[in-house]
Amino acid sequence: MIRTCNVAVLLLAPGFLSAQQQDSYSPEANRSYPTNVYWGDTHVHTSLSYDANRNGNAASPSLPYRFARGDVVEAFNGMPVRIRRPLDFLVISDHAYALGVMASVQTGDPVLRQSEVGRRLYEAYLADERDVRSQVDHVWRDIGGAFHQTIWNRVVASAEEFNDPGTFTTFAGYEWTSRGSDPNGNPVGSRHRDPAVPAGIFGNLHRVVIFKDGPDKTNTIVPFSREDSFDPEDLWRFLARYEAATGGEVMAIPHNGNTSNGEMFGLTTMDGQLFTTEYARTRSRWEPLYEVTQIKGDSETHPVLSPTDEFADFETWHSWAGGASDPTGHNCCPNWDPATQPELKKAEYARSALKRGLGLGETLGVNPFKFGLIGSTDSHAALSTADNDNFWGKLSSTGPSATRLFGQSPISGWQASAAGYAAVWSEENTRESIFAAMKRKEVYASTGPRITVRFFGGWEFSSDDVHRPDFVRIGYEKGVPMGGDLSAAPAGGTPRFMIAALKDPDGANLDRVQVIKGWRDTDGELHEQIYNVAVSEGRRVGRDGSVEPVGSTVDVADASYANTIGDAQLTAFWQDPDFDPEEPAFYYVRTLEIPTPRWTAYDAKYFGVDLADIPDEVRMVQQERVYTSPIWYTP
Repeated sequence: MIRTCNVAVLLLAPGFLSAQQQDSYSPEANRSYPTNVYWGDTHVHTSLSYDANRNGNAASPSLPYRFARGDVVEAFNGMPVRIRRPLDFLVISDHAYALGVMASVQTGDPVLRQSEVGRRLYEAYLADERDVRSQVDHVWRDIGGAFHQTIWNRVVASAEEFNDPGTFTTFAGYEWTSRGSDPNGNPVGSRHRDPAVPAGIFGNLHRVVIFKDGPDKTNTIVPFSREDSFDPEDLWRFLARYEAATGGEVMAIPHNGNTSNGEMFGLTTMDGQLFTTEYARTRSRWEPLYEVTQIKGDSETHPVLSPTDEFADFETWHSWAGGASDPTGHNCCPNWDPATQPELKKAEYARSALKRGLGLGETLGVNPFKFGLIGSTDSHAALSTADNDNFWGKLSSTGPSATRLFGQSPISGWQASAAGYAAVWSEENTRESIFAAMKRKEVYASTGPRITVRFFGGWEFSSDDVHRPDFVRIGYEKGVPMGGDLSAAPAGGTPRFMIAALKDPDGANLDRVQVIKGWRDTDGELHEQIYNVAVSEGRRVGRDGSVEPVGSTVDVADASYANTIGDAQLTAFWQDPDFDPEEPAFYYVRTLEIPTPRWTAYDAKYFGVDLADIPDEVRMVQQERVYTSPIWYTP
């Protein structure tokens, strides 16, 4: 059932304190909470990434930094390209695996050629570029420590060069790319791996590693790669050693559980052991966030897991590893048992993982899946744009063309999603402030539009509070923001929430705001419920919680829409009508735009593709959205 609550319209003005509460007449003098939302991308690749390089990415790290801060740059196809509005922060996260090797071979890097292995690679490249690409996979680790340290130091130096505190923040980072187990359940690299399994069919267990610190600390290491270990526990040990040795700070952000073959949020460790309290504590410590949406699909939930959620089937992948456990019949591997598919999906999507975390928290005393939500692009084309009308593809080889929307490959074809971004509520645009906000999970994920969202939970909010101009101050003083925790329910009390959402000023109006609740009942069963708490157009929520569709103004042929439906702003005060103080729960907000054209429609218009020639399966319209980090209740 979907339920409703009181709705009010409220400007998202910063909160302020009254004169009686301050020693100064200035209401802002002692403000101690963030009033700014900063937008960024924590997942961009350059030519230093082996896979991006082999697909035509020739960009040095300077290009994505310049693009993200708003410069006009030259795209891989020679066209000028610019982001609609500059980002506030960026993380270039090239793969630790073979970091910089191909780019160094191509430029004849003298540091590379100091080693015999590097010199042989360079000579092979001069003789036959295709041959050297096959060699890199086997010998890159043997080039020598001096080379790997030099490449990493260059990565750090680039981040330092473009870091402009207060204006544009950069972080040193990289991506660790474990492939999990093969489809028969054997860890990659295991002597027992079935040689008959097709190459490349593995679970995605990738993490983006982000350092808060400057070169005095980050230059003391080289990235920990999958060649060091495929086990995330070993990655966490590396992060712990870094912090202990340097006094710095670092985190890991998993992504694309939807392509993990049922492993990202599984209930056992990589070696098949059940979680322990120490494991749960360690995972929660190093992985406070999850990248829930990006080019390789959306990982909030799946129609199989949330059959009553009318918005569950959003940018769902039905190919590659993600299709291995998909009941639609789009299977990558012949060995999958259809009976296990729904169970595998539970370990692939964020909402089900958050529910699993409640159960694990009860049994272990620590919730290993207590993560906030962000989005990012995972662009391997060096361009961090998540706008549907400015989508440059996953790879440099899959940029705008008259044919890419016909492609069946999930990376190069119509299934690729123009997403997403990370939104961070932070005191200022600096490494220290943004990193601290990410650690406390005061962040949210967007599939592209820069919708502003505030979300507070507490026990003492009143319905009148949402009408007050100091709404934000009240939220912090009486409750907790997104990413926070509620506990010790007062006798007879129910959690109360204040929500405000403001449209992207350059984007579409809003359709609705929903609270999504997950909980564990006293019998140990896990549940979820969706509540429509604010709807546009003066529509009413039915007794069963349903809402009439907002409609659509999309003209697919013209790749256009009009903001003649929906609202620019939606807010709500909501109390959980089904609260049980004995049941642990989480709540997060999903805010949806009105329907808008998808990138496939913009491609069709630009290249003059006849709509009659486009297969029915190709999505041309979508409702973009944001997901806030949850607020948790623990008895």
